[in-house]
Amino acid sequence: MKYLATAIFLLLMAPVIRAQENDLLGLIDSAGTGQKEYVTGAFKSSRVINGHSIEFIGKNVLDVRILHRFGRVSDGIGELFGLDEAAMRLGFDYGLGKDLTIGVGRSTEGKELDGFIKYRPIHQATGAKGASPVSVVLVAGSALTTVKFPSDAKFTDTKHRLAYYSTVIVGRKFTEALSLQLSPTYVHRNLVQDRTDDNDTYALGIGGRLKLSKRVAFVADYHYVISGLNKELYKNPLSLGFDIETGGHVFQLHFSNATGMNEKAFITGTTDSWGSGEIRFGFNLSRVFTVGKRKSKTMPGS
Repeated sequence: MKYLATAIFLLLMAPVIRAQENDLLGLIDSAGTGQKEYVTGAFKSSRVINGHSIEFIGKNVLDVRILHRFGRVSDGIGELFGLDEAAMRLGFDYGLGKDLTIGVGRSTEGKELDGFIKYRPIHQATGAKGASPVSVVLVAGSALTTVKFPSDAKFTDTKHRLAYYSTVIVGRKFTEALSLQLSPTYVHRNLVQDRTDDNDTYALGIGGRLKLSKRVAFVADYHYVISGLNKELYKNPLSLGFDIETGGHVFQLHFSNATGMNEKAFITGTTDSWGSGEIRFGFNLSRVFTVGKRKSKTMPGS
């Protein structure tokens, strides 16, 4: 799977090779001569597919997110190629500031409650001396499973239901069409199901967006598990899809071998394999609402 991730990365990098010379010269010419302009629209959503992106939803904005994952396509016509089965996550993300977001969600898979805080200390910018060529985003979150433990379970305290994750995302919008990011991630589970697993799991995420038209973009999201899991049982989550922007929301169609929809779930709980055809069709729906007062940019009476 790591070779597939490398191939995807190189494919996404191809158009950059042709564009970088002009882009870099433009940055050099503008450095120190103009006002700083922050780069926006690296991704059309605050998530690539599964993992967080370097994008933010904005201050006083509520993002209602409905995520669906159907069953395995390889289950065949008897299960209507997976459409007879579904897992979902309902989430609510809120922008406390342009660089600060909090969010909560509930997933049917594992009956998990999750929450996170997301902060951007460095924002990619152009046009001024000292402008950063990349964005850096910090994310910390936790997940609590509410599924009922077996009657003979040895560990049943609330602490055994908890897991935590943290990630550092470094990303860049190279051109209007291409954005890429890397996201090293750490997941800690207080209780693991397999004795061969560690409580601590380390992974490296790769995300990318390639704009195809004004409203459609191809997106890819891959996490390579470096250590902490039994590689014979667990697989690296890979998702490929398309963002479709329609008015006030972003509709995303994708295929993935992951069922979980938070970092703990999809990094440490993916057992299906793309190589065996164990992929799932799914969609993410994001609808944003402005909450509270908003400064008007129009003149009174206009």
